[in-house]
Amino acid sequence: MNNDIERIIYSKQQIDQRVQELADELNHDYAGKKNVVVVAVLTGAIMFATDLYKKLDLYAHIDFVDVSSYQGGTSSTGSVKLLHDLKNDIAGKDVIICEDIVDTGRTLKFLTDLLKDRGANSIKICSIFDKPAGRAVDVSADYVGFDVPNEFLVGYGLDYQGLYRNLPYIGVLKPEVYKRNS
Repeated sequence: MNNDIERIIYSKQQIDQRVQELADELNHDYAGKKNVVVVAVLTGAIMFATDLYKKLDLYAHIDFVDVSSYQGGTSSTGSVKLLHDLKNDIAGKDVIICEDIVDTGRTLKFLTDLLKDRGANSIKICSIFDKPAGRAVDVSADYVGFDVPNEFLVGYGLDYQGLYRNLPYIGVLKPEVYKRNS
């Protein structure tokens, strides 16, 4: 897998340090709150969500939702589908959406609208990666780990056709890898 990576953007050490910093910010901002729910967006955010969740010193539940706009390709289809819903009611709760990357913003717009409609007390977005150049709708994360370039990235939860998520760093996938499968 490592041979398919053009270059590493952020190392495991840089990511670990930034996750701790994000957890420190959340611990400060949510101190004393009793109804916090971390909503991890499957499948990409699972690595980030579990790393972050372990560092939270909060009374916080965790729940999962699976929302997709890529369906295995290299770019968003523009259509968002809810593949797996939350198991718990979030009405009256402070929700932290934990996402791997904010790219087009369509998925997060869909998800924030859905959670608002369900009566969440507050909704904040915490994303380990942000790709502002890819934005198609007006949405932004409240907590961001790193800004990333508008390239095809894999690792630390980001994938290409379900692969590369387990790389401990974030890197640029060589174009010949995804072009040969197009």
